[in-house]
Amino acid sequence: MKIPIEISARHIHLSKEDLEKLFGKNETLIPLKKLSQPGEFASDKTVDLINKDKKLLHVRVLGPLRKNSQAEISVTDSYSLKLSPLPKIRVSGDIADTTEILVKGEKSSIKIPCIIAKRHLHLSEKEAKSLKLKNNQEVSIKISGERGVIFNEVTTRISEKFRAAVHLDTDEGNAAGISGKTFGELVK
Repeated sequence: MKIPIEISARHIHLSKEDLEKLFGKNETLIPLKKLSQPGEFASDKTVDLINKDKKLLHVRVLGPLRKNSQAEISVTDSYSLKLSPLPKIRVSGDIADTTEILVKGEKSSIKIPCIIAKRHLHLSEKEAKSLKLKNNQEVSIKISGERGVIFNEVTTRISEKFRAAVHLDTDEGNAAGISGKTFGELVK
């Protein structure tokens, strides 16, 4: 099975409470662009991530709103921001005991957990069943090409809401020389 490879650039997810702190009471996220996973979108909102005098400007807020806020950045972003300690490599949503980052919106600034998103494979329940995979299983994905690579420790994320796609961060995508439409293979 050929699986689409997608590069996930730095972004943040917000709770309703934090959205209103950053942008004002009764603010909502307006979709600008649909993402590959059903119901997910890049919104009209951006924020700045700040650590002392270092900043990442215009970081996109993704929707829909979540129960908990989190920033997702790359290792390179962590170095640029001079974060210490570096954020933990985590599956999205696992925000316990990680670095916090200052987030500046239109109305105020707040601190939220910051992670480096662990590479992962989204699958629907039907796709997972056909591949004999379970949720949170570790697999390997082979990407061919001039800078071909096998990514190990890719965590499966299975839900009826998902469809097949591997998500890598920008550092991983650059290491594999990914540009444009790229597919990988599950290594068994």
